[in-house]
Amino acid sequence: MIWAFRAAGLAAVAAVLLTAAVVVAATNGDGGDGATEVKIGIHFSKFVADDEIRVRAGVPISFELANDDPIEHEWIIGDDATHERHRTGTEPYHDQIPTEVTLRAFETKKTVVTFDKPGEYVYVCHLPGHEQYGMRGVIRVE
Repeated sequence: MIWAFRAAGLAAVAAVLLTAAVVVAATNGDGGDGATEVKIGIHFSKFVADDEIRVRAGVPISFELANDDPIEHEWIIGDDATHERHRTGTEPYHDQIPTEVTLRAFETKKTVVTFDKPGEYVYVCHLPGHEQYGMRGVIRVE
């Protein structure tokens, strides 16, 4: 009887760990309509994604952003001018702009972005101090 409880407990722990790995992993894969899906998690004020995210230019990319933190974060992707503008903190919410997403605590949102040109696109959380903590990542568009 004790072995049954231990086995059930180990199975539950394994299921939780597997689920956590899937939730925070970034995946690049072709969807049925040719769009690519990318999942980016936020955990302990860090973006959690593949070391390298590659997507194609001209193809709609569906981003699923999952904030697992008890505090708000942003996901802003763009060129140097975009990031410089946001470092001043002049735009508190970005709900209508696909490349600028505000995520409240424990919130998940989806956004779709089509990159017109190949290149490296940086995404950053511009809330005070978050970029300095390392909340940034790169998407390579080919």
